[in-house]
Order: sequence, then C-alpha cells, then structure tokens
Amino acid sequence: MSTNIRIERRSGQALLPYIPELARLRIEVFRDFPYLYDGSLDYEKKYLQTYIDNLESVIVLALDGDKVVGASTAIPMQYETDELKKPFLEHGYDLGQVFYCSESVLNKNYRGLGIGVRFFEEREAHAAALGGFKHISFCCVERPVDHPRRPADYMPLDTFWNKRGYLKHPELQTSYVWKDLDDTEETPKPMTFWLKHDR
Repeated sequence: MSTNIRIERRSGQALLPYIPELARLRIEVFRDFPYLYDGSLDYEKKYLQTYIDNLESVIVLALDGDKVVGASTAIPMQYETDELKKPFLEHGYDLGQVFYCSESVLNKNYRGLGIGVRFFEEREAHAAALGGFKHISFCCVERPVDHPRRPADYMPLDTFWNKRGYLKHPELQTSYVWKDLDDTEETPKPMTFWLKHDR
C-alpha cells in the first residue's frame, strides 16, 4: 500500500473508465456492518450510471496509482429518488437548495489516513462550485444495537460527522430496500438524514 494517494473529482463521461472498479469496491465495502448489503455488479453499474448521466453530480476518487481504493458520490437532491426526496418535501425544504452526499466507500487498508475528511471536503467544494445550496445532506442506515451481525468493536461515525459540521435530523427519515447477507429476500431498512446548514 502506498501513502501517496491522489484525490480527484470526476463527473459525467470522465467516470467511465472507473465504473467496473467502483462497482466491485462498493459491493466489497457494503457487505460489512451496518449495511450488510448483498449486491451485484449489474445493479451497481446501473446505479452508477446516474452519475455518468448527470453533469452536476460528482464522484470523488481515492487513487493509489491507477487503482481505485475509495470513492465518494454526491448529486443535487432534486435528481435523487422519490424515497430520498419525500421527507424533505414533507418538511418544506426546497429540493433545489439541498445537495446530497450519497455514499463513501474506502478499502480497509486505506482507512485512518484522512481520506474520509477529504471526501467531505471535495463534495462540499463541488456543491459550492455549483452554487445555490443551503443544506448538504447524507443519510445512514439505522441498525438495532443488539443486531446479531454487529461487531463487538463497531464504532458509529456520529462523532466524525459532528466534527464535519453535520447534525442528525431524526424527523427526516426514509427507508430503502435491499437484501441483507444470508437473507432470502429484500427488506426495507430505516434511514436517517444528517444535515449541514447555512451553506
């Protein structure tokens, strides 16, 4: 592993060479708690197509040489799915003023190097460059503290997010459906939003 990691922003067609590696990395990272996601390459490639098709979106890449070791996605909320937009509409938010940070994935061997901080900085810089946003948001899955797959050493990222200026908003909740590892069918998962205000 090199510590000479490059952090680069990509949008639109410039993402195409990285899509296969990104899809594999997302499946690898999201298998871990709390997501426990049993994904497929076909689904991931289809999901990532959203970022290729939308020029206001961004994927922040962490590159070790030519290898993608991490990635962080973001897009204006108005282009997101109905499930994500619904709680904001119900609480009177202008979707055109909300920038949504979708997910961050990072190879385990590269954690603790400050890359997660850079992911937030780069996505926020992209939002600032686009202009017009008052809120930056992301959401995370809610798992019970006694979940059977919760590792004994699992540490929630709440403190890290607070240090970046984000606050949890329990009134903003949605659910997403996916298949957990070892499950036979998809089930809805509760998701809670965090916001950074006054951009």
